[in-house]
Amino acid sequence: MILKRIKPSFLRYILLAAIAFVVFFFVFILSIYWGAWGKIPGKEELSDFQYQRASEVYTADSVLIGKYYLFDRQPIAFEAIPKNVLNALVAIEDERFYEHTGIDYPSLGRVAVKTLLMQDQSAGGGSTLTQQLAKNLYPRRDRKKANIVVDKIKEMFIASKLEDIYSKDEILTHYLNTVSFGDNTFGIESASLKFFNKQAKDLTVEQGAVLVGMLKATYGYNPRIFPERSLTRRNLVLLSMANNDYISAEQKDSLTNIPTKLDYRDFDNNSGLAPYFREEVRKQLLKWNDKQKEEGNEYNIYTSGLKVYTTLDYNMQFWAEEAMQDHMKSLQSSFEKSYGKNAPWLKNKKLIEKVVKNSDVYRKLKKQGLEHQQIMDSLSLNKELVLTDWDGEKTLKGSSIDSIAHYMKILNTGSLALDPKTGAVKTWIGGVDFEHFKYDHVAQSKRQVGSTFKPIVYTAALETGTLPCTYFSAEEVEYENLKGWTPSNSGKKDEAYLNYSMEEALSHSVNTVAVKVLEKAGIQNVITMAKNMGIFSKLPEQPSLALGTGEIYLNELAGAYASYMNNGKAVLPYLIEKITDRKDSVLTKFEPKRAKTTAFSEETRQIMVEMMKGTIDKGTASRIRTTYKLNNAIAGKTGTTQNNKDAWFVAIMPKLIHVTWVGLDNHEIGFRSTSLGQGANAALPIFAKWMQEMNKHSYYNEITQAQFKRPNPATLEMLDCEPVKRDGFFKRLFKNPDKKKTKAFRKRNSG
Repeated sequence: MILKRIKPSFLRYILLAAIAFVVFFFVFILSIYWGAWGKIPGKEELSDFQYQRASEVYTADSVLIGKYYLFDRQPIAFEAIPKNVLNALVAIEDERFYEHTGIDYPSLGRVAVKTLLMQDQSAGGGSTLTQQLAKNLYPRRDRKKANIVVDKIKEMFIASKLEDIYSKDEILTHYLNTVSFGDNTFGIESASLKFFNKQAKDLTVEQGAVLVGMLKATYGYNPRIFPERSLTRRNLVLLSMANNDYISAEQKDSLTNIPTKLDYRDFDNNSGLAPYFREEVRKQLLKWNDKQKEEGNEYNIYTSGLKVYTTLDYNMQFWAEEAMQDHMKSLQSSFEKSYGKNAPWLKNKKLIEKVVKNSDVYRKLKKQGLEHQQIMDSLSLNKELVLTDWDGEKTLKGSSIDSIAHYMKILNTGSLALDPKTGAVKTWIGGVDFEHFKYDHVAQSKRQVGSTFKPIVYTAALETGTLPCTYFSAEEVEYENLKGWTPSNSGKKDEAYLNYSMEEALSHSVNTVAVKVLEKAGIQNVITMAKNMGIFSKLPEQPSLALGTGEIYLNELAGAYASYMNNGKAVLPYLIEKITDRKDSVLTKFEPKRAKTTAFSEETRQIMVEMMKGTIDKGTASRIRTTYKLNNAIAGKTGTTQNNKDAWFVAIMPKLIHVTWVGLDNHEIGFRSTSLGQGANAALPIFAKWMQEMNKHSYYNEITQAQFKRPNPATLEMLDCEPVKRDGFFKRLFKNPDKKKTKAFRKRNSG
């Protein structure tokens, strides 16, 4: 009787509780739908969402070499996604994709039963691809477990709307364009380029399976980090494809036996081809972007999916970097051996302390209010260091001061190759390692240019009436009005009785003659000539200008030398040909910037080219012929600055100008000897090794086999003289070679 009285009441409570739960759940669902737990996007918003697209940088020969992005994403159309990738995705992630309308209720029920009743944590989430797309478009902001139910329901609502708006093919396309593949890489196209260096449309079945397999755990199944796990996961994807009749059992078995071969390309700003060039392009893009905003055009180089087509030649840049690395590794070894155990980065405590005080880490601690000794004590503490050199990374115990001293000794370089007719940059190397040396020696560094300035001096002299067969004494002169300054020549050759023609003096880089040629031309005339040739840096109005004491940007020097192959007109090196939007509609085209007027006459141009040919054939750069066996048509000039701190080489070819600088970032350290640090030894080999590689490829014959135009007969006649004349008997009789000639330097202009 008691049970009979209790039963109806008990059932009533159960029923009321069930109704209350249903009502509560229904209200809870409605509250999510109405936006109480965060706004749910409407159909209008969902039908017009925009991807954040990476901007792409291409070489002149259409090779993708870099990207600028917040998220590395390159969306593609459905037609560009191979069928095998779509099949793999559906097979492993959502078998009933083509049957459900955004929510797979049987799958959801199965997961609920396994998770709640059977406590099976491996049951999965039951999310369809449409729900996953919803999550990709509107990422979960809060990872707390309490919000998972809310997020899941919100995604179900969004998924239902997506299914109403888009076709199944469009949903798959959006999914594969938004899904993360880890390492800030989004979308199948970017992933394909990163892991296999090919567009998604070219992926093989097994390669597509690798990428689709990553989606379950982008780190755990990353084929670069965990190749064995990735292979197992790939084979599971292939099995799912076979089970769903997308491939046959025989195909599955065959593909399973194929090893995974990656062609990994990380579009990281610190790595890859031409990082200094890409950084300079980025800076120029930002300036362009600012101008576009002023004109009312809103672009963002990190999200607008711009395409930047540059002047760079992929192969030429690749070989240039190889040549640089090959030479600099060898030169670094010789450089360190020349100093031995007494190297300044090991023994010169004052210099080391000076460099430390200029370091970022010192300045940071200084801003925090620490005194000098406190900072030095802090930086002297030993810790685990990772140091990089040409042998790779090495881990050792040391202090921050040890690290700074280590990088003090690293030789650096900058080189640039351009088309002398247009200024289009073909190669650009701003340093030896962008990750550790961000400073760009092409665009940012002003260094003394040494003897590479002499051709400008000689050009000015010819323009002011000096004939190429004018002879200048090589004798040293002490200039009384310059505090006894006495320029001298390198080497031990006795030149007191010798007189050089201009060609001989230039080809052998005779310092004493260069100063006398400057004196004859006039300092102001030389500075004006430099300006007309595209040198905009302020130059010293001193006789030492003839020896290259002026500090000039490398790209300035390249543009000036281009005038010798461009009818006397300087060019401004440029990097970008055009910028387009994501659909390749041209937004801006960049035209070459060339001087409107000639800096010198055609006669002077021909004479200077002939004289600089002598530098290569018999002068300071003759190892181009003897050591490197290059038979190309080349003129040029070597350069070495005081105390062997800067080494230069400029190569002039009919269709190419190449400038190379080598030295240390620290101006207080130079090469130990001229034989090691001269331009012909430290800088020239980078060009020579590069040109050797260029000569192997007939595709570049138009550049490598181009010939200089034959000079006019009158020009050749003007150069037809003995290279060296010795003083006559009586002049030698009354000249004391051990006594320096003294005179005042004539600073007034001539001509």
